[in-house]
Amino acid sequence: MRDIEPVTAAEQLRRAFGCFPSGVTALCARGDGGPVGLAASSFTSVSMEPPLVSVCIQHTSTTWPKLRERPRLGLSVLAEGQDEVCARLASRTGDRFAGTDWSASEHGSVFVEGATLWLDCSIHEEVPFGDHDIVLLRVHGISAAPDTSPLVFHASRFRSLAGV
Repeated sequence: MRDIEPVTAAEQLRRAFGCFPSGVTALCARGDGGPVGLAASSFTSVSMEPPLVSVCIQHTSTTWPKLRERPRLGLSVLAEGQDEVCARLASRTGDRFAGTDWSASEHGSVFVEGATLWLDCSIHEEVPFGDHDIVLLRVHGISAAPDTSPLVFHASRFRSLAGV
């Protein structure tokens, strides 16, 4: 059996959490001056009835306060090859949508073109825990492309799924 070490630093915990691969999502909406969005890798399905998913957003996010005011949010599960889109959406500076093809619904949800999944959502509940908010999103609409491989984040880098 391997030794279990006590958690002593956030960086140690970040490396440990990096052992679990995750998909990467873009959470976006139409803002006053154009699209507004961020990247989030802590995303999961929650409930079928009602249809709910969750994302976790850092308290330090300057984008989340702009998104939480919107009636609808588009959640795009990014596809393999969209690592540059993800990097721009995660950036704290510059035009996050430069070079990114996107579309908007009539409700103001913004979706990244080429993503493997689009979910049209509204905020169901937001609960602060630790240094993040757990945001439950109610799903109102879906567009899925299951044959499109997702972008995978593991050990602090993007990876591809192996074909079987």
